[in-house]
Order: sequence, then C-alpha cells, then structure tokens
Amino acid sequence: MTAPVATAAPPPSAASGSLLSKLEIDSRMLGMLAALAAIWIGFDLLSGGVFLTPRNLWNLSVQTASVAIMATGMVLVIVTRNIDLSVGAILGVVGMIIGVAQVQWLPAYLGLEHWLTAPLAVLLAMVVGGSIGLFQGWLIAYLGIPSFIVTLGGLLVWRGAAWWVTTGQTIAPMDTRFKAFGGGVEGALGATTTWVIAAVACGLIIIALGFSRRRRLRFGFPVRPGWADAVIAALACGIVLAAAAMANSYPLPAGTARRWAEANGIAWPEGGLFIPHGVALPVLIAIVVGLVMTFIATRRRFGRYVFAIGGNPEAAELSGINTRWTLMKVFGLMGLLCGISACISTARLNAATNAAGSLDELYVIASAVIGGTSLAGGVGTIAGAMLGALVMQSLQSGMVLLGVDTPLQNIVVGAVLVLAVWVDNLYRRRIK
Repeated sequence: MTAPVATAAPPPSAASGSLLSKLEIDSRMLGMLAALAAIWIGFDLLSGGVFLTPRNLWNLSVQTASVAIMATGMVLVIVTRNIDLSVGAILGVVGMIIGVAQVQWLPAYLGLEHWLTAPLAVLLAMVVGGSIGLFQGWLIAYLGIPSFIVTLGGLLVWRGAAWWVTTGQTIAPMDTRFKAFGGGVEGALGATTTWVIAAVACGLIIIALGFSRRRRLRFGFPVRPGWADAVIAALACGIVLAAAAMANSYPLPAGTARRWAEANGIAWPEGGLFIPHGVALPVLIAIVVGLVMTFIATRRRFGRYVFAIGGNPEAAELSGINTRWTLMKVFGLMGLLCGISACISTARLNAATNAAGSLDELYVIASAVIGGTSLAGGVGTIAGAMLGALVMQSLQSGMVLLGVDTPLQNIVVGAVLVLAVWVDNLYRRRIK
C-alpha cells in the first residue's frame, strides 16, 4: 500500500453562494443606494430637471457634511445601546463660543484677521465639544444615569447655555479664513486640487483592495474572485471620478470669477471665464472623518470594545474590557465630532446663531438608523450612516426645491425614521 500524497489545499474563495455573497456586498447598502437613486430621479422629474444639476448637487454635498460627521459618532453611541439627544444643542453652544472667540476674545489679543484665529477657533471647538461629551459620558458610565435622561437634559442645558453666552444675540461676521470651513467660494478647492484628490482616492481604493486580498490569502480566509475585485475597484473609482467631474462642472459666479481674474492679472474675455468650484472643504473634511472613524471602528481595539459592549455588555465586562471608560470615550468622541460640525455650520452661515443645530439630533439619529445601525446595539457601519445622512439631506433639499412647507418636511422626516426602524426589525428577523 502506498500512502496518499498530501496536496496543499487551494486557498478558500467565495465561489459558492449567491452573487452578492461572492462580491461580499451588503444587501442593505444596495437597498439604500437604490432608494437614494429613486429619490434623486423622482425629485429631478418633479422639479423640472433642477435637482440633478451640478449646482444643486454641490450644495447638497456641503449641506450633508455637518450631519454626516455627527452621524459617524452616533453609530458608536447607538452600537453601545445608548442614545445622544444633545448633539444639536452641543453644536449650538460650541458654535456660539467659537463665534464670540472670533469676534471678541481673540481679536483683543491677536488683532483682526490674524492667521491664528481660524485654527485656534477650530481647536477650541474640538476641546469644548469633547469636554461636554466626556462629562455626559461620565454621568452615564460612572453614575449610572440612563443616556436618554442625561442627553435629554443636555439638550435643554446646552441650548440654554448657547443663549446665555450672548444673551440671545447673533454673532457675526466670522474670520475670513474660518469661512472656508463652510464651503462657498472661500471653501472651494478648485479643479486642479479636486482632480489630484480624486486620483489619490482611486489609487488608495486599488491599494486597499489589494492589501485586503493579500491579507485574506495569507490567513486562509475566503476571498472574492479576481474579477469581482476588479469590478468593485472600477465602480468605486468611477463614482469618485464622476463626483470630481460634477464638482468641476459648477462654475464660480461671474462677479467672483472676474475679481479673481483681476487679482491674478488675467484679462477678462468677452464671454467670461469658466472657473470651477471643485470639491468643497467641508465635504473633504467629512470624507476624512468618515475614513478615520471607519478605521477606528474596524481596525482598532477601541472599536472592537465598542461592538463587544453593544453585543453583550455583561460578557464584555467579564472579559476584562473597561466598559465604563470605553463608554465615556464614546460620548467624548461624539462631542468632539459635534465641535467639528459646529465649525462647518457656523462658517457656512458666517454667523453664530441660537437656532444653529436645531433638530439636528433628529437628522443624525435618523441617518444612523437608516444607514443600518440597529437600536438594539451591536450592529452598525460608518459608511452606512454617512449614506443615510445623504438620503435625509436629499429628502429635505428636494422638498425645499418643490416648495414644501416646513411642517410637512418634518412629517416626512419622522415618517422615514419610523419606516427605517420597521425595515431594520424585518431585516433582523429575516437573518435570525
């Protein structure tokens, strides 16, 4: 008898199962993309082709940035089986503080339009927002007060504090350099920078897919077919390049373009100049925040602790995770993200107002839930929440274009939130 020859087993692959399982594509993400496409096409038809214009899409991306940034933090909060109702109020009070800092405090020491004013205001916003978040997290984690009560109280306290900072006055205008954080002409990065960013993004997508495939093969995990990776890379790069082309097809206003040409010694032709806006700075900030938060949630120990707590808090604590400190850091991170969003919102208005952040808590929670974050905890994705923010803002923007009254807009948003939770329950029952 001869011994059987041992042969190396081929690396496992996702050759079996449905097409979606082979591509490892989340069906819920596809559903959201389909819903977003339906919303865009529907509003474009109803508005007579106005919705899908470069101008409206560019403004839509800027309007989404603030809520999308906060939604990335809300994912981690909800994953831990908690809620934060105070995000809009935190944005409001931080916006007031940085407004006063730029108009009154910093000019007294640095003078008007000093180059340090904008970075110091951003740093102040992050410190104040993060401190508020840590304080609320301490109340929840160490004193055992339910997050619903703490953040509901925070909604009232910080909204009142925003009024108290300036006794209800609107603070304006902001520092010229700071206004770039709000988008607009000051925050438009231009065509060349936009194409460079798009090229770098496409390169990173291809590199990330290659590293992911190599890592899976090394550890013997299932891998997608080679053609599937190629299709995903082509689709992702196509979306990036299409977004860059859209941003570059929206020109600066004629008056602004003329002033720019005169400042740079360029003769103004009879037909004018086509100077693209390019991607807006707040949109770029939101994308970077989304990538960083995804890395934290999926590649860092802190992210694994957060999902472990959401899956089974008792087991997570028994396994040695400091659940209280982790929960406190989650709320601190949420507050820091509110500070970043406050910079974008305040710069976009070029003023600090008492109404800033009103109802943002509704849009942020709805974005996370629509994006697939389960209110039962333990499940959620950063990319899904950002896509959910785009869906919510698309609904609002489309209704504004159609002249829908604000009360009816709120009714639609509330109905969409309830529908999203119902769909989430159906999905969870199906996978069980």
